[in-house]
Amino acid sequence: MDAYQIIKRPVITEKGTLLKEKGNFYIFEVEKTATKGQIKEAVETVFKVKVDKVNTVTLPGKARRAGKNMAEARGFKKAIVKLKAGDKIEIFEGV
Repeated sequence: MDAYQIIKRPVITEKGTLLKEKGNFYIFEVEKTATKGQIKEAVETVFKVKVDKVNTVTLPGKARRAGKNMAEARGFKKAIVKLKAGDKIEIFEGV
């Protein structure tokens, strides 16, 4: 699997911004089938940084109401990536 297929998009939230400032953590939405090793390689390849640790969480889809019918929104997998000291990802710096 290609590194650009593994990393779908960055997740920018208030909690994620605090994690970035305090502990050099970055959060990404990733492919559901990706392993921690694949995520680590993908982040290192795409952003040219060294990854210290990867934690993942698979979030289920929430039930949504569409009139009288119930539908389920898609779930996703997110990766919380800790970088080595001194490394940073530039796309998050403008936030």
